[in-house]
Amino acid sequence: MPGLTVNASRLEMRGVRRSFGATKALRGVELTVAPGEVMALVGENGAGKSTLMKILSGAIPPDEGKMFLDGADYIPGNPLHARKSGVAMIYQELALAPHLSVMENILLGIEPTRGPLMNWPEMKRRATAALAEVGLAHVSPEIEVRKLAIAQQQLVEIARAVALDCRVLVLDEPTSSLTAKDIEKLFALIRKLKAKNISVVYISHFLEEVQAISDRFTVLRDGETVGSGVTKGTTNEKIIALMVGRNVEELYPRSHRTAGEVILEITDLAGVSKPRSASLQLRRGEVLGISGLVGAGRTELMRAIFGLNKVMRGEIRVAEFSGTASPQQRWSQRVGLVSEDRKTEGLALGLSIADNLTLSRLSGLGPLGLVMPSRQRAACKPWIQKIPIKCQGPAQRISGLSGGNQQKVAIARLLHADVDVLLLDEPTRGIDVGSKAQIYQLIDELAARGKAVLMISSYIPELLGTCDRIAVMSRGKLSETRERTRWDEHALLTAAIGQ
Repeated sequence: MPGLTVNASRLEMRGVRRSFGATKALRGVELTVAPGEVMALVGENGAGKSTLMKILSGAIPPDEGKMFLDGADYIPGNPLHARKSGVAMIYQELALAPHLSVMENILLGIEPTRGPLMNWPEMKRRATAALAEVGLAHVSPEIEVRKLAIAQQQLVEIARAVALDCRVLVLDEPTSSLTAKDIEKLFALIRKLKAKNISVVYISHFLEEVQAISDRFTVLRDGETVGSGVTKGTTNEKIIALMVGRNVEELYPRSHRTAGEVILEITDLAGVSKPRSASLQLRRGEVLGISGLVGAGRTELMRAIFGLNKVMRGEIRVAEFSGTASPQQRWSQRVGLVSEDRKTEGLALGLSIADNLTLSRLSGLGPLGLVMPSRQRAACKPWIQKIPIKCQGPAQRISGLSGGNQQKVAIARLLHADVDVLLLDEPTRGIDVGSKAQIYQLIDELAARGKAVLMISSYIPELLGTCDRIAVMSRGKLSETRERTRWDEHALLTAAIGQ
C-alpha cells in the first residue's frame, strides 16, 4: 500500500521508476516525509533502497516519477545540486577526503571566497559553527579528517549537511561501524536535528534501531512500496512480514529431522585462554546452537575444533578420526567453517565468486591438478541457482556482492566441498532479513539431509527458531546441551551471564 498521507510534507517521491537494462530496480515507489520527521526506510538487499536514494541525492535520474521538496518541483541534476537544494546523503562508506582538513571537507564545493582567493577565516568560522551543532566543538577544524575516529568522521559528514542548511538528511546504515556509546550519541544528534525541523530518512537493517529512533516507516520489496505506518505500536514481526512477504513464523522452517550417529564429539576441551572447558556431542541430522555473550569463548571453541587455535587439553573426535588436526586435515575429514569475520578472514574479496566458492575443493576442475576456469564456473552455477546467490555470474568479483550474498558464497563453499559437519559462526550477522530467511531455509534443508550443523549466534530468537539443541558458553565454560524446548530467552540470558 502507498505511504500514509502527511500534511505539509517536506519530501514527496511519487511513482518513481528506474530500470537498468532489463532489470526493473524501482516499480513506482511512493515516499513521503514530513518536516522534522524521522522516516525509516527498510527492506532487504535488492529491494531498491539504494537506487531510490541515489535518485533523491542526484546521483542518477529516474526514468519516471516526480519529486517535490517543500511543495516545489525537485529535479536534482547532480549530487552538488541536491546538496545545495538541501538534500544531504551520508553513505555507509563515508565520502570524505581523508587528506584534507575537517573544515575543507565540511565546505567542499561551497568554499567561501574573497575575490579569486579562498576566505580561510570565514571557512573556519562556518566549520566551527557546524561542528558545534553536531557535538564536535572540541575538534579543531584544521585537523586532517584521517586523524579522527570513524564515529567522529561520520559526524563531520553530518556537519557538512548542517553547513548547507540541510532540509532532508539521508543516513544509510549509519551505525554499522559504531560502538553502542557512539550509537547513543548519534541518536541524540538525530533528535536534535529533528527538533530543528530537519527531516531524516534513516536506512537500517536493525529493526531495534528503527523502533528506537523513527517516527514512521516505509517498506520496499522488489522495487515497490509495500507498506508504511507509524512505528510506535507496530511490531517487528509485522515489519519483517512486509519485508519478506511472509509471516515471521515462516522465517524458521523446520522439516522432519532425525538425529543420527554422533559425528563430532569434544570432551573437556580447553584452549590457550578460552575455552576453559567444553564438552558436547553433535549428531547427523541436527542443528546444535551455542549461545553466550561476546567474548565468552564461543568463537575460540569453534576455531579450536577446526584447527585454527591451539588445543591445550581435551579430546576431539570427528567420525572415525581422533585428535587435533590442521584446517586442511579438517577439510579432508569433511568439516567446514564459516568465519564470523567474512570480510577479513572468511572470503578473499579480491577474487571472483568462482575462486572463493571452489577453493575448498579444486580437484576435478582440470587435468593433472590444474584448474580450468570453464569447469570452475560450471561447478559454481548450480549453487548460484540453488541457494540462490544474486550476482552477475561466477566471474564477478565477490567484493561487489551484498553482505547477504557474500555470506551465501561462504556457505556454498562448504556445500561444494560436500562437508558432513558445518561450523557456522554468526552466519547471519550483518545481513538483511530476506537473506537470513534463505539461510535459515538452507540450514533446515541440510539438517533434513543428514548434515550436522554447529552454529554460534548472538541472536536468541534465531537459536530458538533454528536449532534442535542449545548449549551456553559462559566465561569459557560450556553448559550441558538441552533440547531447545527446555530453553527460553530469559533462561539463555541467565545462563550466559553465569547466574
